[in-house]
Amino acid sequence: MNLDAADTRARMEQFLRGAAGADAVHIRHLSRLSGGAVQENWALDADMTGGTHPGPHQWVLRTDAAARVESSLKRSEEFQILQVAQLHGLHAPLPLWLCTDSTVTGRDFFIMQRLPGIASGHRITRDASLVPDGALLAGELAENLARLHTIKPPQAKLAFLPTRHARDNIAHYRNYLDRLTDSFPALEWGLRWCEVHAPASEETTFIHRDYRTGNYLVHEGRLAGVLDWEFAAFGNPLEDIGWIFARCWRFAGRSKPAGGIADARDFLAPYASASGRTVSTASLVYWQVMAHIRWAVIALQQAQRHLSGVERSLELALTGRIVAELEYEIVALTRPASPIPRFL
Repeated sequence: MNLDAADTRARMEQFLRGAAGADAVHIRHLSRLSGGAVQENWALDADMTGGTHPGPHQWVLRTDAAARVESSLKRSEEFQILQVAQLHGLHAPLPLWLCTDSTVTGRDFFIMQRLPGIASGHRITRDASLVPDGALLAGELAENLARLHTIKPPQAKLAFLPTRHARDNIAHYRNYLDRLTDSFPALEWGLRWCEVHAPASEETTFIHRDYRTGNYLVHEGRLAGVLDWEFAAFGNPLEDIGWIFARCWRFAGRSKPAGGIADARDFLAPYASASGRTVSTASLVYWQVMAHIRWAVIALQQAQRHLSGVERSLELALTGRIVAELEYEIVALTRPASPIPRFL
């Protein structure tokens, strides 16, 4: 879908006039942003006359992709999550207006603040000038995550969120694999290992479920904002930590376990100080195994978006090709006599 078509622009300007109570709105620039493999993000520059937001603005329009990933939330739900994130002082874009009128663009979308910074995981983990102090950034990420994990159910604004603990995840991923025509024995092995080693009891908090390098903005070496809240749920807070520690999200910083930017202690110590939770080695390994299984399932879903013909994309097709690498990591993490923990 081309949002930059003249008639679509005119309808968006009309929507913005009504949402902001403006006398006039002119969209100066609208272009698709890179990244956002699950949803579409568009840079939107607009001038407003009158209303609640007069003057020039740089925003982001976030809308549904042509083919959705099964576990992704609706845009209306993600909009509410960002509202809750703002109420709790989290590093996240400010949500401005939600549009569920299909006559405007054909899909739901919302407008949010455009934060400064760079999100590219490959650049952040390779270019020291972007992150001159990895420990400082890791500490900011850890403290922000600890604050996120203070949000606990019930939450009236988040009543739509599912609750996903370890065994729920196992059942969900197994159900998806059982529907495929191909077999993935290493993923089945990982699921069985997670089933055998599942925690006896689990804490329940709000969790981001995609808290990783590549989904946060770095500006002048500091954390500017966390993006992509479409997989959020209630569940075990350690799932978020296993996700950011997973080797698949370290990009060029493979030797730096905390998101490819810092040592493990640079993240775990400030998280423990801010949250009161101490993350054991066993828990960290467990949730890394779960992270690689989950990413493998999402990679298969991304490939299916391409193969279905609904959304032809080389990026989606190539994402499906990383499953073997993730399977290798699952086997390496779960081998009985591993002399060195894989997160070190």
